[in-house]
Amino acid sequence: MRQSLLLAACLAFAPVVQGLNILITNDDGFGTSNIRELYKQLTALGHDCYIVASTSEQSDMGVQPLFTTSPHLLTDSEWGIVKAGSASIGTDPHDSHIWYYNGTPAAQVFVALDYVLPTFASFSTPDLVVSGPNSGWSVGPFLYSLSGTMGAVYAAIERDIPAVAFASGNDIPEPYFWVNSTTKVGLQDPATINARLAATFIQSLIDKAAGSRVLPEGYAVSVNLPYITSYTSDICTNPPFVIARMANNASIVDKAVYDSKTGLFSYESINIAGGNQCIGGNCNLPGETDVLSSGCKSSVTIFTVDFDPRNNAVCFNVSDVTEIVPIVVQVNGTTPPLGGLGANASVIGNPPAAATSAPPFMPTITNIGMKAQWSVSCLILGLGVGVFLL
Repeated sequence: MRQSLLLAACLAFAPVVQGLNILITNDDGFGTSNIRELYKQLTALGHDCYIVASTSEQSDMGVQPLFTTSPHLLTDSEWGIVKAGSASIGTDPHDSHIWYYNGTPAAQVFVALDYVLPTFASFSTPDLVVSGPNSGWSVGPFLYSLSGTMGAVYAAIERDIPAVAFASGNDIPEPYFWVNSTTKVGLQDPATINARLAATFIQSLIDKAAGSRVLPEGYAVSVNLPYITSYTSDICTNPPFVIARMANNASIVDKAVYDSKTGLFSYESINIAGGNQCIGGNCNLPGETDVLSSGCKSSVTIFTVDFDPRNNAVCFNVSDVTEIVPIVVQVNGTTPPLGGLGANASVIGNPPAAATSAPPFMPTITNIGMKAQWSVSCLILGLGVGVFLL
């Protein structure tokens, strides 16, 4: 009884923390494991999330806003979640916050902003757009204009909405219903770990903003996560976030390769100096490619909507690019490196548990200052309640 009174008293004094309104999209499809796991993680943190993503893979579509020309699906969606003949836009059969649309990533963002959210959601304009995590990296300046994952982000920041893109070294898309509670080596599924890393980064951005915009106008962030090894080992399950830049040793899709047997062309990625010139930003930062190739690390790159070269000494309109990134992001070579999930985060698998009654409601508290204030308040109040009950 005393514990119940103390808990109720603490909750009465607990600050109310407002979650953000978040749109999640990708270029792999609305049924992939990565996007569904991220949706679960961000929702669990107290944010109001909606997914609007494609019915099938839309990789390499860049910023093209291509809308479907058919009011119905001509084929089944990926993994048969929605069948041919269904409307070209609609919700997942099991969750009204998860929408599909048969269009490119940029088109998905516009359909979400101009139709789905204002018509069906509890908010019309999101505080943040999150794209991914994509299956396969979006590395280098060429991918900035080629990647559908990046195209969705670019569409968002053009509409004055902060945005973050995530891409994973686990490059084979899988359906959400293949996610393992525990892998064969007893660890969490790579999709779950990718989503936890992305959610940790996003929450860190939100905490740093402290109620203001998550990012300044015209700014976005690209995060490339390494290959998560939890299927077979724990070698790379908690990579640190490292600040980087797009150019520098990035491969550029810049060569046509002719196949004399088929008479067809394909492209080949090569590394050339012209595509890796550092013109804007902090040229002292390592390239994304260098960070990812140096081991189990995630690269974090800030970019802007403005392609023009800068004509002054100030990068990104601030004195130092690191002013924008949250504390979870480190400089390359930081010793010891702090894992993106936290220093002592567990990635042990979670075997399915028997159904239990819902736990008592506990508010989500994300700000460190609020946590400290709440703890002190509860301590003082607890002492007072204890004296009263004696």
